[in-house]
Amino acid sequence: MKTRFLFLIALATMLCTASYAKKVHTLGDSTMAPYDESATVTRGWGMYFGNFLTNGWTSTNYAKGGRDSYGGYNELWQTAKKNVVAGDYVIITFAHNDEKNSGMDGYQLKAYYEKIGDTSAAAAVDLRGSIPSTTYKENLGKIVDEAIALGATPIICSPVCRSYFSNGKITRTGRHDLGDKFSVLTENGILANQKVPADDHTMDYAYHSEQLAKEKNVAFVDLTNATKDLYESYGDAKCHEYLFDGEGSTHFNTTGALLVARECARLMKAQGIMADDIILPTDISVAPATGDLGEAYKGQTLTKEFTLNGFGLSPEEGTVSISASEGVQLSTDKTNWVASFDAKYTASTLVQTFYAQVILTESGTFNGTIYVKQGDKAIEVPVTTTAITLEGGTEVKAYWRLEKDDSYELTGPATVIAESFQGMYVQRYSNPNANTVWPDWTGYEASRKTQRNLLTGDAWPADEIDDNPERYIQWGIKPAVGTELKIDEISLFACGCGGNGMCCHIYFSTDNFETRTTIFEMKKMPANNMQYVETKPVISLSGDQELLVRVYPWYNGAATGKTICLSDLTIHGMAVDSTTGIAQVSDSNNEATVFYTLDGRKNSRVQRGINIVRMSDGSIRKVIY
Repeated sequence: MKTRFLFLIALATMLCTASYAKKVHTLGDSTMAPYDESATVTRGWGMYFGNFLTNGWTSTNYAKGGRDSYGGYNELWQTAKKNVVAGDYVIITFAHNDEKNSGMDGYQLKAYYEKIGDTSAAAAVDLRGSIPSTTYKENLGKIVDEAIALGATPIICSPVCRSYFSNGKITRTGRHDLGDKFSVLTENGILANQKVPADDHTMDYAYHSEQLAKEKNVAFVDLTNATKDLYESYGDAKCHEYLFDGEGSTHFNTTGALLVARECARLMKAQGIMADDIILPTDISVAPATGDLGEAYKGQTLTKEFTLNGFGLSPEEGTVSISASEGVQLSTDKTNWVASFDAKYTASTLVQTFYAQVILTESGTFNGTIYVKQGDKAIEVPVTTTAITLEGGTEVKAYWRLEKDDSYELTGPATVIAESFQGMYVQRYSNPNANTVWPDWTGYEASRKTQRNLLTGDAWPADEIDDNPERYIQWGIKPAVGTELKIDEISLFACGCGGNGMCCHIYFSTDNFETRTTIFEMKKMPANNMQYVETKPVISLSGDQELLVRVYPWYNGAATGKTICLSDLTIHGMAVDSTTGIAQVSDSNNEATVFYTLDGRKNSRVQRGINIVRMSDGSIRKVIY
């Protein structure tokens, strides 16, 4: 009996181990972060790292734009470590935003201004930024230590280069060494425009990330030199054309992100890190291997991005054919849709982005297939999606006109989360400009008033290329007690005023921004030209769950007085009864603790008729009195 019992324990242990999907957790900034393929051409390399892992391994990307090593530890790692278990790997890469404040530490700089009584300067400090040899290493080191304590294996990656070229080579600044120009905070103030020799690594973030790996005796992957060599192999013009998103020298397109992910995987495998679990395909492959487009409402059109890539192909020049079954259309530009196309390649290498589109004409599940063929090699990629119909319940609509104040109109049972500001404030309510351009279909006049918003301190910093996590405008909604709230539309208008340099990201989240979905991205917004932002998500909120919508603005270059103008925010959905049953109660029922009307309004006591009641055990019930 004892032997049989021990066998069962061992078997259960093996089954539990086998059922757990081994994970790689990636922590980083915008160069690694996930992006919504329908909102932008920008891609982060963390999106594609999982393409190079064997079955049984998954890659979870926690990276977010605008994060420095402080945000890496205090935000991203705090989310990620909840899901890290023994045997996992954690890839850590930061530096792009640690270079804020010219190499000074943001928190130390703010404390200095507060100490000398300069409250305006203190309020304007961008808290991002660290010192390479001290606070930068300390922040990364805390992630490393805590990952090891969880039984995981941390991997420090030095940051990918910026494609800053000079005479065909990546510059010192492009390699994240600020040694040619940096600032130092002293007790007597800031020493600006400092410089050290090329062989002095005092201000070299990549160097200090490697030193930390040596001190902690953990794996190090040199992505700085790897991307330097990659960029230089293309040259300045072709590097920007083929690898970057067209918005500067920092962020990748699909090809660039894929090649960097492959470089990271290649270097890890060469160093014996996950060597048996990393695959580097040398023939044709498609990522993702399965096209799950998810759920959407009947009548919507869904699009998914795929990457066709091949390395070491034979013959050296050739053609790969891509076709699709009925109901699936293909495109390379998201404009011209066809049933099939050919992709040509040279030098035995192919990286081709294409898109599949499905129009949901009927309710239920749709199944299709994409076919890829090169010589004798054939790949089939299944495409699936489900069309749903939102029926029943009570319509809910929260609407902020944003014409004269931040008041809202609410129709139906729900609880609105009022507009709030982080690092922003309302400058005034007015028309952005007498020549404001609204989409023709609105019929709105140029004089229509909007909410004009400024950042705290009024001065936009000079060196921002992404959103600041401490600067946003937020709205939200949550279900009324006793209901499940199904959201099917979020929309608003946005534009910049005072110049063409306003940029913004707009996201929504249902987990207080531990994760987020991009609704809109635009850089260098045409001044006074209202952009209509709309998404039709499939979201179900229950209990205390909230839907939050945030606008994160920044400006392309140093400027003052430039505002982001917002108007007509709408959150629409359907409230469905989620109570657990009907019970008869009296006015003196001790089990009922909080009382609500059917439309979600709170009452001091149970009313005659049907009520929604929170019971003493926390359950929600529909009761009749």
